[in-house]
Amino acid sequence: MIPIVPEELIPLSKFRQMRMSFPVQFQEQKGSWHVYKYEDVKTVLSDHERFSSQFQTVRSNDEPIESSVLRRDPPKHRQLRSLVSQAFSPRAVEALIPLIRSVTHQLLDEAQSKGAVDALREFAGPLPVIVIAEMLGIPREDRDRFKQWSDELVGNDSDNYFRCQKEMTDYFSSVAEQRRREPQDDLISRLTAVNVDDERLSDAELIGFCILLLVAGNETTTNFIGSAILCLDGLPDERDRLAADSDLVPQALEEVLRYCSPVQTMVRRVVRDTELRGQRLIAGQHVHVRIGSANHDEDVFERPDIFDGSRNPNPHVAFGHGIHFCLGSQLARLEAGIAVKALLERFPRFARDRSYDLKRLDSWIVFGVNRLPVRLN
Repeated sequence: MIPIVPEELIPLSKFRQMRMSFPVQFQEQKGSWHVYKYEDVKTVLSDHERFSSQFQTVRSNDEPIESSVLRRDPPKHRQLRSLVSQAFSPRAVEALIPLIRSVTHQLLDEAQSKGAVDALREFAGPLPVIVIAEMLGIPREDRDRFKQWSDELVGNDSDNYFRCQKEMTDYFSSVAEQRRREPQDDLISRLTAVNVDDERLSDAELIGFCILLLVAGNETTTNFIGSAILCLDGLPDERDRLAADSDLVPQALEEVLRYCSPVQTMVRRVVRDTELRGQRLIAGQHVHVRIGSANHDEDVFERPDIFDGSRNPNPHVAFGHGIHFCLGSQLARLEAGIAVKALLERFPRFARDRSYDLKRLDSWIVFGVNRLPVRLN
């Protein structure tokens, strides 16, 4: 069997070996645990009393994302989630459909004029950036900065990681202050005014959420759409099946989420000494939750290394599990669905340009490739 995604991009055989031999592994050089099996991943993600999302006991201005809902445990997590969840209510997400469709077809119009497209840089990348920028009320001229920041936040360069958070803090602080003086019809204006049980977002929490939204709403959705294009290119029969019946696209996209999980790894901190599969985890140690491996666990998924666009049931954990289940999952599915359906409708015979070698993004957090040239005709 030839995998549709090369082993050097997603190491399925390594994941399989780890699940079989070292499902809970301690890596001495990094001083952290790695968890590979589905049930263990769900346990770590859902048991906040043993495995915390909070890495810092004292908040730092250097990492405002640590003040976001992503990095908080109950009861603070519940409060923050209730404050920001309005951005992703079914009604709010459905209101974005005309914008998503318009941007999708505008990008494909531009691609059609050239007969080819870098499916990441000219399609899957700009789409979620534009949508998030519109939600936040950010000017068109700042979109390129948004994309650069989101790339750096999930990359492996720590200097860039801290620098871009400083830049984003300055940027969103200025925007938030402006919206307090002159509210507009955008998400930042609503977040500055939102009030639940006499609680409001602090400046750090508001900035942290904007940063989280930028990354979660952009980087992961970009790679979700890119992975869908990559998978369908490797499976022409599946591509043709979906082109003939667009109603089948949502189920196939769930398989993309499982097979090429956009978020490959999440991290938790051990709260108190505990055991997992006979291994002793010590308070303060970090646990890397290998979502990419969990979604290929043979104890849960039949023939997990085969892409099956009709897989049902498909209980993947690509959007996490427990109280931190991704707030933006509905929006990500909506954007990917509209994008893939439009691509198949307009260019049903699209094919990847194989003169270019695929290279994985320099990130241990997310999965994606850095370029994906595609011929449209």
